[in-house]
Amino acid sequence: MTTLLAEPARATGPDRVAMTRTRITLGETARQTMILAWRATKKMRRNGEQFFDVTFQPILFTAMFAFIFGGAIAGDVASYLPLMIPGILAQTTLTACMATGVQLREDMDKGVFDRFKSLPIARIAPLAGPMVADLLRYAIAATLTFAMGLLLGYRPGGGVLGVVAGGLVAVVAGWSLAWVFTWVGTIARSAQSVQGISMMIMFPLTFLSNAFVPVETLPGWLAGFVQVNPVSHVVSAVRALANTGSLTADVGWALLGCAVVVAIFAPLSVATFRRRM
Repeated sequence: MTTLLAEPARATGPDRVAMTRTRITLGETARQTMILAWRATKKMRRNGEQFFDVTFQPILFTAMFAFIFGGAIAGDVASYLPLMIPGILAQTTLTACMATGVQLREDMDKGVFDRFKSLPIARIAPLAGPMVADLLRYAIAATLTFAMGLLLGYRPGGGVLGVVAGGLVAVVAGWSLAWVFTWVGTIARSAQSVQGISMMIMFPLTFLSNAFVPVETLPGWLAGFVQVNPVSHVVSAVRALANTGSLTADVGWALLGCAVVVAIFAPLSVATFRRRM
């Protein structure tokens, strides 16, 4: 008489991958993130439309806002540029990061992440990789904004170091805020809904700030919101670094806010990504 031993139930799908995945070290996570960042960079190079918002928007907005609002707010364009250029820089880099969530949702809908899910890689790598590649887009936006400002007559008192430091603060702010839109990309059902939700989040934060007008010209209730708006701290930090080269408290508040956003939304994005995938 033959005794049949019960075969243990076979794991399928994600369970099988989870059983075979070894613990991934921090170094391996960084390497995998950079590999996926390189993939995203090659994708950008082959799809030039992804650079439209960080190439045309800084040039268009800088020229348009300078000549439309310069005389009304500061009396002339030259006097308005020190107030406006840091605001345009912050606005451009922060609005550019909205595309991160849209592109993530498109890749998820196309099934690109199904392949990543079956690989023994860190779960944060598919999310962080494209965001590292997006640093190139933010740097382009910052460079073109300052270049257009110089063409219009902007002369930053902070010198080269102040301009570079201000640009870095704006890039860091854009990268950290991109985690919010990455999370939105993991919970929304379509790329169109990601774009709509992102605009509802970003546009009030950007335009209800001190980016384009002095806070003292606003009504009291609106000035109160503008003063606590985190985007205002980013703009003030960039303005102080670029215009005077001074390291103010706004720089610390801006960087602290960036750290808090990443600490909250990076884990949320990874957790939601694992559930949805």
